[in-house]
Amino acid sequence: MSVEVEDLVLPEALEQARAHAAEAGWPHAGGVTPPVAWQLVQEGKAVLVDVRSGEERKFVGHVPASLHVAWATGTALTRNPRFVRELEAKLAKDGGKDAVVLLLCRSGKRSALAAEAAAKAGFSQVYNVLEGFEGEIDAQQHRGGADGWRFHGLPWVQD
Repeated sequence: MSVEVEDLVLPEALEQARAHAAEAGWPHAGGVTPPVAWQLVQEGKAVLVDVRSGEERKFVGHVPASLHVAWATGTALTRNPRFVRELEAKLAKDGGKDAVVLLLCRSGKRSALAAEAAAKAGFSQVYNVLEGFEGEIDAQQHRGGADGWRFHGLPWVQD
């Protein structure tokens, strides 16, 4: 289940995401679609944190003004053992563990794992950005044709 920005006002979108997460037994606050995430960021109601590797951000693109804390690093995507500490340091000025945090990865899978780790470390309002930056792989083994941040035409830049 996804929450669309047209369907709800933003506080309700987060409440619905949280209710769905509780119903599904997710350990984090829930998930929101890219359009909802962008609206929350634009209105100053959340902080967007890209958890992809530095290489992904550089060569695939990233959301302007998003923070970066890699969940995994390098081409082998080795888990970053300092992820929670780095996340906490990056969010210190935004409310720390009480900030509304939206985690973004390529497809929404790594960011769900990162959200789980953050929630277990005491982050109370950490959400996964469903679909991720590039979206799921389709039948032709391509990303971005049906979902994802870029698919929705949301702002992004490339180095």
